[in-house]
Amino acid sequence: MEHLRLRVLLLLLCLWSLAESCGVETCNKAPNEFLNVHLIPHTHNDVGWLKTVDQYYYGALNEIQHAGVQYILDSVIPQLISDPGKRFIYVETAFFSRWWEQQNEALRRDVLRLVQEGRLEFINGGWSMNDEAATHYNAIIDQMTLGLQFLQTTFGDCGRPRVAWHIDPFGHSREQASLFAQMGFDGFFFGRLDYQDKLNREQIKDMEMVWRGSDDFIPHFADLFTGVLPNGYNPPSGFCWDLLCSDSPIMDDPTLEDYNADLVLNTFFKAVQSQSQHYRSNHIVMTMGSDFQYENANLWFKNMDKLIKLVNSQQAKGSKVNVLYSTPTCYLNALNNANLSWSVKYDDFFPYADGPHQFWTGYFTSRPAFKRYERMSNNFLQICNQLEVIAGPESRDGPYGTSNSTVLRRAMGVAQHHDAVTGTAKQHVTNDYAFRLSKGWDACQVLVKNALSKLTRTKEKFMFCNLMNISVCPITETSSTFTVYVYNPLGQSITWNVRLPVNGLKYKVSGPSGDVVQNEVVAVSDFTKAVRRDKGTASSELIFQYSVPPLGLSSFSVVQLSRQERFFYKGHTKMKLPKTIENQFYRVDFDPETGLISGLHNLEKQISLTLKQTFYWYNASIGNSDNSQSSGAYIFRPNQSNPSPFTKVVNSYMVQNSLVQEVYQNFSSWCSQVVRLYKGQKYVELEWTLGPIPNDDGWGKEIISRFETTLKTGGVFYTDANGRQILKRRRDSRETWKLNQTEPVAGNYYPVNSRIYIQDQNTQFTVLTDRSQGGSSINDGSVELMVHRRLLYDDYRGVGEALLEPGEYGQGIVVRGRHILLLDNPRDSADMHRPLALHEYMSPHIILSPSDSVPYYSGLDSQKQFSALGAELPQNVHLLTLAQYSANSVILRLEHPFQGHDSVNFSQPVTVNLQTMFSSFTLSNFVETTLSANLEKSKLKRMEWRTSGDHKASSLPNFKSKLDPSQVTLKPMEIRTFLATIQYNNRPHWDS
Repeated sequence: MEHLRLRVLLLLLCLWSLAESCGVETCNKAPNEFLNVHLIPHTHNDVGWLKTVDQYYYGALNEIQHAGVQYILDSVIPQLISDPGKRFIYVETAFFSRWWEQQNEALRRDVLRLVQEGRLEFINGGWSMNDEAATHYNAIIDQMTLGLQFLQTTFGDCGRPRVAWHIDPFGHSREQASLFAQMGFDGFFFGRLDYQDKLNREQIKDMEMVWRGSDDFIPHFADLFTGVLPNGYNPPSGFCWDLLCSDSPIMDDPTLEDYNADLVLNTFFKAVQSQSQHYRSNHIVMTMGSDFQYENANLWFKNMDKLIKLVNSQQAKGSKVNVLYSTPTCYLNALNNANLSWSVKYDDFFPYADGPHQFWTGYFTSRPAFKRYERMSNNFLQICNQLEVIAGPESRDGPYGTSNSTVLRRAMGVAQHHDAVTGTAKQHVTNDYAFRLSKGWDACQVLVKNALSKLTRTKEKFMFCNLMNISVCPITETSSTFTVYVYNPLGQSITWNVRLPVNGLKYKVSGPSGDVVQNEVVAVSDFTKAVRRDKGTASSELIFQYSVPPLGLSSFSVVQLSRQERFFYKGHTKMKLPKTIENQFYRVDFDPETGLISGLHNLEKQISLTLKQTFYWYNASIGNSDNSQSSGAYIFRPNQSNPSPFTKVVNSYMVQNSLVQEVYQNFSSWCSQVVRLYKGQKYVELEWTLGPIPNDDGWGKEIISRFETTLKTGGVFYTDANGRQILKRRRDSRETWKLNQTEPVAGNYYPVNSRIYIQDQNTQFTVLTDRSQGGSSINDGSVELMVHRRLLYDDYRGVGEALLEPGEYGQGIVVRGRHILLLDNPRDSADMHRPLALHEYMSPHIILSPSDSVPYYSGLDSQKQFSALGAELPQNVHLLTLAQYSANSVILRLEHPFQGHDSVNFSQPVTVNLQTMFSSFTLSNFVETTLSANLEKSKLKRMEWRTSGDHKASSLPNFKSKLDPSQVTLKPMEIRTFLATIQYNNRPHWDS
């Protein structure tokens, strides 16, 4: 097998060396004196939606949807081989890589030739076509890198996509545009645009523009030419020639009764004339394909051949229309050569609506449990990636077996798909997404155990407890002694609150150096017992707090001291209406009559805010006399603007001890919350539990947590874009067109990936989330976040199911999550919310063992604490990626997490030394690349565009200066990516 792989590799290398030019030089000619119609043969292959990834690839369950990806590629390739004029594009690398692995050497050689000649072109190139609302930037970068790395390794530079292609996602993010620009893409085309925005753009001929993806980079570095496709991603009406289409083929024999060539010509010219009225150049684009089309590529190509011949033959009669096979890259090149000036777009394309009552804002929250699992999986993938590098080859082939990070990387790549993390797939497909993530966790847990054995120098029986959020962990519940390992993936040390389910009443906790660590034991709440049911038996939770070093590990020994049957929990009293909880930084007030939060105080900054927080629900619309649109997986449409409160008075009690103060609030039999303040913690934590959402009253429900303040906000609020940039929102308004607001609630919802805030001149109130949610400020001074939804009707956008989520017991899913509250002045707020957002998605991970270890290396004591860094990174440097690239090289990404206007203290350039950054290994031979690590930055050359007001075309920065790895400077919002050779320092050998 290895011999065959070597032969294939040598063959590819030989073909690369003989390759013809694969860039725009291979495009079919588009003469300037004509209106050129670029036909783009394409297929859109969802990486799961109505069927699972495997079912789509193999063509199973066609009674659900006729689709088989392998047959599409099997059918298209012979068509391209047969005619050098034909073109085809392919997008989803998750499918293509699978198909490629199944092909023989001869066919691979043919495909490589097609790629080199520009006849088969890869567009976008990510593992999937990711969503842009519910996705985190870290996961977007990873999934794009995964797909583009495969294309680069397999096809060389000819396989590198030049154009981003998001034809199906349901709204578009400014941060996504910035990331695409930093990946080196020349342009970006998408299909879905708010119906009002599209109508306005068509009228003013502004369907194509330059999108400025960031205010923090020098002009044009984050600029991306962006075009809105005219028909979504479908062909013009009457020109669909697939097995799945019903349009008539072109019958061009005039001797036959059903001859229709003249009718086809007339219809086509009308379509061309209509479309050209909305675009500015003498080039227009037609997407010839749609979902899972081209299983029989001959149908499409035979009719397009006839269409091209028919239309172009009219040029002899004076027609000025020219039709050609093209690709997005060729079309983009033609627009660039037109040398026009283009408008500049600064905001984003959210929210998306395809009609007056059809706002696609429900999917911002749909399937909140899966959204949290995906976010946790990203967290664990980064830990897996880091430990694979830090521990070296022993992590992949060690005492617990052979493993690597690939399984979880690929599962996460699939999870970013625009019907995965969005929560818009069928239930059985969502189950498959979760199963793939769980298999990735299994593989990475083997790797982590191998790595910990290497790094701690011990033979431990390492264990993972994945249900500790509901106080379930067999080893801590049943063992009188055990060891807790806390791994911190951040480049800064972090003080972390460890919380473990136990059945003892008194414990001794010892730190890495044998120091006694303060701890407390509190009772497991009735809320948690109701959620976990029979999964665990813990009566209590052990809490302790400790600082963990950057990119490092600390171990803690836990010994049970007492087995008393009864224990008095200090502060766990029957006091129903606690008045306040307080630590040295925050105080939270509670209304003595309602039990609800009534005030928030930042004691350090002496800022106070009147604040009321409670839960409401919107009854989901089932349609009405004005419009039949119902709420569903995609669409949020409440049946009225004012939601219903759960209760006006909550039952509550308080727990207080030396480490934590908690108020337990019960809003209903299916809604509860804990308001929590840990010792030394500079924020307030709300842990909410919701579900099963009842529907026996005949109503679907959309649950919100609403915060009401006295701030004068004037309809303005702020949300993040994919966890990075902050964007200003204005209620009932859009920046680039005059909005006719028809849904006062749903039409004001935006994706909240990590935070939302409101402010006045002196005060800012911020809420951080632990997953993506929909959020808004429906009234001045208020913030609301949709945390859960359960619906009874489909919304007619294709999924064909109501969003019911039966859950494990068939009664509806229960969801638990966190909101973090911050109160500050606007000038200093980013100093807290930026680092906390990083802590939330890159939180420490806990691994356990039964404390019966023996040394793994001869002559070496166990290591109870270590850091892989030589020194803690500055607060404005984030270690975004440390991952294996090849056997002897790694990807290193460093990020400046602050925007330029964020912080007086941290919105400054910062310089680091890559050569001395790490303690357990040395990096050398640094090569800086684009963000996706598939092109050396010194070789980056993007198209230049003239924008309105410019006197000349935009120029891009020069990246050809020599890299000095001892002096690498990061500017605000900058991410720098490096490939480097790795060499380990003083690596011990395994015992035999």
